Amino acid sequence: MRSIRAASVQFNHLPGNKAANLEKIRAFARAASERGVALVAFPEMCITGYWHVRRLTRREVDALAEPIPDGASTRALLALADEHGMTIGAGLIERAADGALYNSYVVAMPGGQAARHRKIHCFISEHMASGDEFTVFDTPQGCRVGVLTCYDNNIVENVRATALLGAEILLAPHQTGGCDSPSPKAMGLIDPERWRKRYENPEAIEAELRGPKGRGWLMRWLPSRAHDNGVFLIFSNGVGIDDDEVRTGNAMILDPYGEVLAETGRADDDMVVADLDAGLLDECTGRRWIKSRRPGLYHSLTVATGQEQDTRTLRFSGKCPSGRG
Repeated sequence: MRSIRAASVQFNHLPGNKAANLEKIRAFARAASERGVALVAFPEMCITGYWHVRRLTRREVDALAEPIPDGASTRALLALADEHGMTIGAGLIERAADGALYNSYVVAMPGGQAARHRKIHCFISEHMASGDEFTVFDTPQGCRVGVLTCYDNNIVENVRATALLGAEILLAPHQTGGCDSPSPKAMGLIDPERWRKRYENPEAIEAELRGPKGRGWLMRWLPSRAHDNGVFLIFSNGVGIDDDEVRTGNAMILDPYGEVLAETGRADDDMVVADLDAGLLDECTGRRWIKSRRPGLYHSLTVATGQEQDTRTLRFSGKCPSGRG
């Protein structure tokens, strides 16, 4: 891997308004380019909007969806990547050739190359399918990048599998925080009035974003994903009102030791930037631990225990899993 400058963006998307959301992406891409950024990550489904999708009919979800790479949004991202010489990731709803719908994340690269990750644990809509592949690819900037979308990152095996495929940087786009979780120590709802009054009383909403419903919950597990697998981790997230919930932002970039290189706690659209030092990778703890693995002992990891449940079963039973997104 080459050392590069990376950015993570949080923004409050408009549900169903792809044109407005893409305009925000364009503005942040310009700002990132001015700061010498080579890789920028935007949130999960930030082009189409997220939480309102659970209320949509199949026809309404399909109306928001686009093919990849030939859809208008992917073409717009590819044009931005060429314009700025930058790799750009952003989320949307994909319509596959067979008509299946996916929560997908597009990574557009200079020269017309686009990678796509279909979220492995999709539950936002009963009309959308889950992907069944890990996504790792090389960028023109000389980095090997993996993608896991929101809840995908909560499953430790997903991150390890991505690292074993050679990922040096993990893009982790989310729509999380402020969720009605069944776990008593995972997040919790935030009064939307605190967001609406964020300019009158920024301390109140930012305390929520930085507290146990936002950053506090993230710091229980996010650093360990980076540390245990020896990867840089770029966490992007929505912020502000998302249908009837409040996303907590906290865009951040972590190094392979799980240390936070840059973060924001602002109750607003924002971007953080950090230099990723490739020299940290070779001897970091997580990579040394991976070299000590004994795969012959791990057969039980691939055997069903009978406790497994499809993520959407948890969603449509009335409570979303902790780690919404």
